[in-house]
Amino acid sequence: MSTDSDSARRTAEARAAVTASLAAVGGSVDTDMRTRAADLHSNSEAIAKQEKELAKQTAALAKESAKWQKMADTSTKKLNEIGDIQNWAELIERDLLVLEETLRVVKGKDAPSNASGTGD
Repeated sequence: MSTDSDSARRTAEARAAVTASLAAVGGSVDTDMRTRAADLHSNSEAIAKQEKELAKQTAALAKESAKWQKMADTSTKKLNEIGDIQNWAELIERDLLVLEETLRVVKGKDAPSNASGTGD
């Protein structure tokens, strides 16, 4: 009988050792998983915060970009107006030169000696 009770005791001790070993392994895996889950949760909050900040900065950038685009469009329009004024002034100058030459021919004067038409 002592061998039976000895065998039962060893079996119980082995069973307890295996159970303790499995519990230790499970605990370490569980702890690792809990740590990872906490990290994921923490990182998720940080990412959500960064996402909000990025959306805010993107909206500010879009607003600034629209302001610069408006300024560029206004500048382009003004440059075009300056070009139109310059073109208009050149047309008037040409018309005046034609009138001056016509009046000179009508009066029978000699051609001017310089390019400005002043005769100096």
